[in-house]
Amino acid sequence: MTQKTNRISLGRNTSDSTGTPTIRVEIYNQTYNIRSEGDGEYISQLAEFVDSRMREISSGTLTVDSLKVAILAALHIADELHRTRRLQEQSDAQLASRSSECAEMLDRVLRSRQALDKSELKGPSSFYLG
Repeated sequence: MTQKTNRISLGRNTSDSTGTPTIRVEIYNQTYNIRSEGDGEYISQLAEFVDSRMREISSGTLTVDSLKVAILAALHIADELHRTRRLQEQSDAQLASRSSECAEMLDRVLRSRQALDKSELKGPSSFYLG
């Protein structure tokens, strides 16, 4: 599965020389023009997420320096990303292990079934009355 990567950059115009559209967003009372090849609605949602994180951070600290708030918000977002990746890796490993166990069980069932089918092909056992 190939994942498309959005190129995002800050800009001053409504489009760059290649015609890349610009999305205007507001983060922590600052307006930014974001040039992106991606979906404008998605970019706006990202900006809203960053804005809410910065406001959450600033409400819990005494600093009013927006750069410090941005750095703290970036650290919190990075921490969340890495924790989520770690959980995903653990889930993937667990799924791979369970899949392997299921495949082994299926192989055993199929081998047993083949052995049973072969014994039925030999015909019934001979019985003698004595």
